[in-house]
Amino acid sequence: MSRISSSGLASVYDSRGRPTVEATVVLESGSRGRAGAPSGASTGAHEVRAFPEGGVPAALTTFRETVAPALLGVEGTDQATVDALLHSLDGSPDFSRIGGNTATAVSVACAIAHAEEKGEPLWKVLARPTVDGSRFPAIAGNCLNGGRHAIGGPDIQEFIAYAESPRPEESVAAAIRVHALLGEELHRRLPKQALGRGDEGGWVAPLGNVPAIELLAEVCARVRDELKTPVHPGLDLAASEFFRAGQYRYKEQTLDTEGQVAFVARLVDRYGLKYLEDPLEQESFDAFARLTKEVGDRTLVVGDDLYVTNEERLRRGIERRSTNAVLIKVNQVGTLTDTLKTVDLAGAHGLATVTSHRSGEVPEGWLAHVALGTGARGLKCGVLGGERVAKLNELLRLGRADRT
Repeated sequence: MSRISSSGLASVYDSRGRPTVEATVVLESGSRGRAGAPSGASTGAHEVRAFPEGGVPAALTTFRETVAPALLGVEGTDQATVDALLHSLDGSPDFSRIGGNTATAVSVACAIAHAEEKGEPLWKVLARPTVDGSRFPAIAGNCLNGGRHAIGGPDIQEFIAYAESPRPEESVAAAIRVHALLGEELHRRLPKQALGRGDEGGWVAPLGNVPAIELLAEVCARVRDELKTPVHPGLDLAASEFFRAGQYRYKEQTLDTEGQVAFVARLVDRYGLKYLEDPLEQESFDAFARLTKEVGDRTLVVGDDLYVTNEERLRRGIERRSTNAVLIKVNQVGTLTDTLKTVDLAGAHGLATVTSHRSGEVPEGWLAHVALGTGARGLKCGVLGGERVAKLNELLRLGRADRT
């Protein structure tokens, strides 16, 4: 064990150019951890607050006056103690005093310092009892953006290449190839359109929802044939973003809840979707359960806004059999300890986990270690942009280490 000898919090920028925070923790042994916290654009209503009132400047002041003095002398390798202290210092149910991003950055920085002191990779410090690091996560890569992540695109937020090979280099290559071929096809089909990219690096194009899915499915099939790697289409609908007054309001149609369940089920069957995130709004536990019963034997039905990595909300979903998978985002709950409680609960009930980035990311690789250490079924981190590629490259490094 080694006590914290100093800590700091600084303002840095995320991939959207917005300010966030980065924590540094130094142990008495000289081991050091540094971690930045990402921020989301499409956020669940039940997430912790990223920053206190007053934003990053207020978070820095609160850290300097309250958090840093309290951390001094705490056993920095005792993750549960550090994270419990962060909760105690905040005193609110949603980290509204010190900020969820402050808690995330400090929590992860302590874990990194712990790993450095042990001379081990971070994933081993985080590893759950049943995880040996031999099974690598699939890659869920956002290739086409819509919704809150893109202006002028489809209503559906993310059109995903879900690449699931035992070898991480094959999964990464397949997801990147889908992105590249999708761009080529968009330029061919829309030669006069100015095509851009969204917050997560996916293409933005003036397509309808179904034509975009059709194109993604076509490109995934081409890449499967070309690379001989299992890669299939997937969606993050972020349905809460277009759910208003009890209806799902697409540009092309308006559906009630039963209509939405039927529509999404048809998409799964017609296009072979293997990944399906937030297909219904964030309070529809029972509608999620109906959809999972219908399609859960052939695709991952993933709860993000439904659960926000929160143990208690996941318990509600387990009771209703709402999904067969859970999205894991550390800064939705603020600490690694809270995150691992949710991971363990999911695993105890046979639910897969998918470790996820945020739309406003930091160019660091620690998320790949969270995915590997928790035995995640997938790593959702995009495929383009330095902040996304940092996660992919770190996973590739871990894959090489596993075979040396």
